[in-house]
Amino acid sequence: MPLSPFVAFVFILYFTVGSGTIVYDTYNDFVEQDYTPQLDYKDPHWCHSPSLTNGEVTCHSPRGGAYRSTLGTRCEMSCDRGYRLLGKSSIQCLASRRWSGTAYCRRMRCHVLHLIPHGRYTCTHGFVVDSRCDFTCNPGYRIEGEHSRTCLHGGSWSGAQPVCADTDPPKIKCPPSRLKVAEPGKLTATVTWDPPAATDTADKSLEVILVGQEPGTDFKEGANIIRYKVYDQARNRAACKFIVRVEVRRCSTLPPPLHGYLTCSSDGNNYGATCEYHCEGGYELRGVASRVCQFNRNWGGNPAECVPMEIKPDVKTASALLDQFYEKRRLLIMSAPNISDPDYQLQNIMIQKSDCGLDLRHVTVIELLGSPPRETGRIKENLLSSEVIEGLRQAFRISRSYFSMLLLDELGMDRERFITPMASDELFSYIDSFLLDEEERERLELHRDFCD
Repeated sequence: MPLSPFVAFVFILYFTVGSGTIVYDTYNDFVEQDYTPQLDYKDPHWCHSPSLTNGEVTCHSPRGGAYRSTLGTRCEMSCDRGYRLLGKSSIQCLASRRWSGTAYCRRMRCHVLHLIPHGRYTCTHGFVVDSRCDFTCNPGYRIEGEHSRTCLHGGSWSGAQPVCADTDPPKIKCPPSRLKVAEPGKLTATVTWDPPAATDTADKSLEVILVGQEPGTDFKEGANIIRYKVYDQARNRAACKFIVRVEVRRCSTLPPPLHGYLTCSSDGNNYGATCEYHCEGGYELRGVASRVCQFNRNWGGNPAECVPMEIKPDVKTASALLDQFYEKRRLLIMSAPNISDPDYQLQNIMIQKSDCGLDLRHVTVIELLGSPPRETGRIKENLLSSEVIEGLRQAFRISRSYFSMLLLDELGMDRERFITPMASDELFSYIDSFLLDEEERERLELHRDFCD
């Protein structure tokens, strides 16, 4: 093997003197040898030819561009795109036949991209430089932001991470519109339906909100609009609507009878409504008492009429007379000892003046005058038999001795007695307050001016 310029020679001398040995060391004795390398700038392969995988080596030799590894040659190291240089960027061929340093190119990478909620991405070349990653969203979601990112040369990603936003509204379908006929005697109908179900590509559970009337309740006549709306978690909205139409089947308006009037239930002419016939004072009903509006829009039965009330005075008993007035008329029985009684004369004048008001209140006057055998009883010009007169006096305990007046209701019940003449205002006030029902009061208000 070659020796270094300076070599130390170590000699150990042994001398034997008598029985002992003397040792001399010579460590400090050096002999210089001349072994200086012979530098040859002309040798084109002084150092091995440099190379750089995935990179480029650019060399400059003292002898010119054709020499890449002669002594003193300097080479610049650079990497291809997508690679980073590690080591020396500049090396020189030394006298030791070695380069002054080493280098290699390492592939550059970007960090692993995070997954985006409700989406995914695919990359052309993984996470290396120039690789492009394209983002897509799950059904029901849409990209907001960059649709792709590219790994740049510096090892960072272009743009910003996108998000998958739920922009797809939910879907909801309402039940079909429906028509229902109102129930008999009513202006409403009970309508039911199954609430609609909503679906969404992103959310599994959705809250459906009803705007309008609840199913299973009574709906009024006409078109009732029912709406449903639904929101998903991203507040995307969907809505639907349908119509609940309630039809009230109606008959033609029923005309009131001549000299009478009608009282009708419900709305008067709707399916199931009942109209009752009533006659004015002095008239009685002939025909059906009421008619009902049928489903086929026709009235049941035939129209009734109000005919002048026929009182048969030539009956034999008081009950036979009273039966003619039962539930039709009220009776005012006036009794006096004779026709010249001053109380009777005064009361008779006031009764004659209030004849119209008595008719409006369905009151018929019966007069009982005198004593047997010259006793008379009459309803206006119609005379009553003595049996009827006596029957009335017995039934209602009417005295012949003094003036009195007895008021009977429509059921023939004794309601009030008067022993002095009564002005029409006082008499009518009592009748209006205690004998008229609500319907009669309303009709009296409508016709109060008729007698003026």
